[in-house]
Amino acid sequence: MFSGRRAQATSQVVRRHRPDYQIVLFMGLLMLLGLIVMYAIGPQRAQVLNSAYGTDFYSASYFFTKQVLSLALAVAVFFLMARLPYQWLQQRSKQVLYAGLIACGILAVAGWLQLGIAQCSLGACRWFDLGPLGSVQPSEFLKLGLLLFASGFIATRTKQGLLNDTYKSIIPLGALFFVIAVLVIGIQKDMGTGLAMLAILATMMLVAGLKMRVALGLGLVALVAGVLLIIIAPHRVDRITAFLQGDSASVSDAETYHIAHAKIAIGSGGLLGVGIGNSVQATGYLPEAINDSVFAIMGETFGFVGLVLVLILFTALLLRILSVADKLPGLEEQLLVVGVFGWLAAHVILNVAAMTGIFPLTGITLPLLSFGGTSMVFIAGALGLAFQLSRYTTHRTISEGARYEDSRSWRGVGRTRYASRGNRI
Repeated sequence: MFSGRRAQATSQVVRRHRPDYQIVLFMGLLMLLGLIVMYAIGPQRAQVLNSAYGTDFYSASYFFTKQVLSLALAVAVFFLMARLPYQWLQQRSKQVLYAGLIACGILAVAGWLQLGIAQCSLGACRWFDLGPLGSVQPSEFLKLGLLLFASGFIATRTKQGLLNDTYKSIIPLGALFFVIAVLVIGIQKDMGTGLAMLAILATMMLVAGLKMRVALGLGLVALVAGVLLIIIAPHRVDRITAFLQGDSASVSDAETYHIAHAKIAIGSGGLLGVGIGNSVQATGYLPEAINDSVFAIMGETFGFVGLVLVLILFTALLLRILSVADKLPGLEEQLLVVGVFGWLAAHVILNVAAMTGIFPLTGITLPLLSFGGTSMVFIAGALGLAFQLSRYTTHRTISEGARYEDSRSWRGVGRTRYASRGNRI
């Protein structure tokens, strides 16, 4: 798909034209569906928490209201990233990456010292507690930094013919991901987020032209490292054990409780679901019902048809992102959009596979649907970048020597010179 334009320089340019509004459409539909889910199960979740903590703090509309606010912020960030010049962001990619690494480092120290600014849950410190403003997860900011930095770094090495060079490319990227793995997977105990970052890096490198021999070698190293990270963490060993039990998993076993109830939720939904407000699993049986387990709750509420609709929307959004990447003339921009694809796809695949028992539980959100602001905001921001770059796609392979305008000119013309009545974006 990408080979025809992989080696073209970013100096080859196209006029700014109408962006791909299908990205906005599919993102908006998923967000709207997420709001419906929060409206449906928010009161049940509030009742569970009030009973568990002996309080009346959580009102029936608490989670729905919070989700509306998170969605509004995510939409604002989407349009900000769609308007903020991409080149300006790319020039500051190192600073964004370093800021993400430093933030994760500060969180690690704060968690170790048990400072109030570190919000910890189930033995993992992954959030900064901002008091009445809520909490923020710095690893999401680190994802954005990795996306911006790696797209530029890999594009530069590819143009130099050094992508497969061990010392110029493989070791620097490996060292960067090692630091990320220590901070996110090791200290924050967040395997899901670590795998999403690995997906961002892997998709970029494969599209840029990483040799199969090198890719297999790196895959083997990643597999060995993953096994070691599982062995040294008892909770990951428990999750692997629960996964291996398959359909024999029982709700009476603490190790298999989560996945067993997730399957019960999906199975009890049948073809059309039990309907809004009638979920049993959301009343306290299924852990993280509004967060990581929202896919299972949607299966119970809307049934098999509802889940198919969700997967169709995600597939359509991912295909639009790939379409944008395929038509971008600049390698750096192309790799950035491919990285957005890897980011979103990793979240969807890992979450859905975990809820259906195809993959061990990883604790990762379902994009644009799960409750929580940080993940939604940063994924919306990444989609905003893809939307912005969709203004500079081509309809055909650019001939050598032709003079065009690229994203650095940012001129507000209406459409690409190639556009016709039958072939517009």
